[in-house]
Amino acid sequence: MNQQNDIVAVASGAGIFNTLCAAVKAAGLVETLQGAGPFTVFAPTDEAFAKLPAGTVADLLKPENKGKLVAVLTYHVVPGKIMAADVKTMKAKTVNGQSLDVQVTAEGVSVDSAKVVKTDVDASNGVIHVIDAVVLPM
Repeated sequence: MNQQNDIVAVASGAGIFNTLCAAVKAAGLVETLQGAGPFTVFAPTDEAFAKLPAGTVADLLKPENKGKLVAVLTYHVVPGKIMAADVKTMKAKTVNGQSLDVQVTAEGVSVDSAKVVKTDVDASNGVIHVIDAVVLPM
């Protein structure tokens, strides 16, 4: 692993993204997320992955489901570095080509059906915003 504080290193060191990090490795996206970026990652916690129906994560991690896993993970990534102060209600085009529905309300920010629970986790090649659910592409 590269020693800078890139998105993968920051997520790996946080201790709450073990499932996400395992999925990124299984999908072959480690080098991509260690690349120049910048990226904005809406990162589901281990608790968020645990909310999925039983067996979903194990199923996605199977080699034969790599394409589906890549589609799910890249749906959590938006090109560019978008800090919380710059977030507004919008459709944010993701790396997988589909758009996330970003809503800013008095209660906070949501991305599709997930709530943003922590913002602006800085990385050398982007930023991580922590979400409480896994968002799935259509």
